[in-house]
Amino acid sequence: MTKRLIKNSQKKDIQDWQAMFAEWAKEAPEGPLKRFYQAGMISPNTALKDAPLLALDLETTGLDPSKDEIISLGLIPLDHKIIRCQGAKYWMAKPERSLHAESVTIHEITHAELEEAPRLHAILDEILTALSHQVIVVHCVAIERQFLLEAAMKVYGYPLYFPVLDTMDIERQATFKPWWQRFGRRPSLRLDACRQRYKLPRYKAHHALTDALSSAELLQAQISYHMDPEADISHYWV
Repeated sequence: MTKRLIKNSQKKDIQDWQAMFAEWAKEAPEGPLKRFYQAGMISPNTALKDAPLLALDLETTGLDPSKDEIISLGLIPLDHKIIRCQGAKYWMAKPERSLHAESVTIHEITHAELEEAPRLHAILDEILTALSHQVIVVHCVAIERQFLLEAAMKVYGYPLYFPVLDTMDIERQATFKPWWQRFGRRPSLRLDACRQRYKLPRYKAHHALTDALSSAELLQAQISYHMDPEADISHYWV
């Protein structure tokens, strides 16, 4: 695979999550979410190699954050070279509504498995503590960040927002070619398809902890091939 550095140098406005967290810490209601923002965020000129990274994956009852629910969540800490599996965390959450048959087919989490699980609102404080002061790694920011934002609005009445390295978008940039250089269909951006391009092992999909690990490994491969570990994190986070 050809090495090509990806850098969001075209951004005119650097996203200063450190400044945004400081502002939200003043506005957020007292409690876990305020403490999350008070924990702060790294400076935008922190090198990618020095950033505290945390891979995140959710399994949900569907794809619509406004009506579907989180039923499991997996986290694994990492940096650009090491994945710290001993720091992994996993939660299951009992949804308010019954599972759809089609979603059970995908994530294979059954009603029986969720029967004894707590509701999401009962574990969200603990999840926030784990997410504090981390740059989150996901594969498709529109799912993980939006579902957690909706959950925070329901539980705390205030949005949860955080910086993300999106391996799907990084891969989109890495595989992009102008139309005159493309032949056939554009490469798939699904997590397994992206991993195959780097000869990473194939795992059974749709388990939150396994998919968090998959995203962590994919990011490390992308950094090795396409990104500059010495570059400011602001070149990459969204």
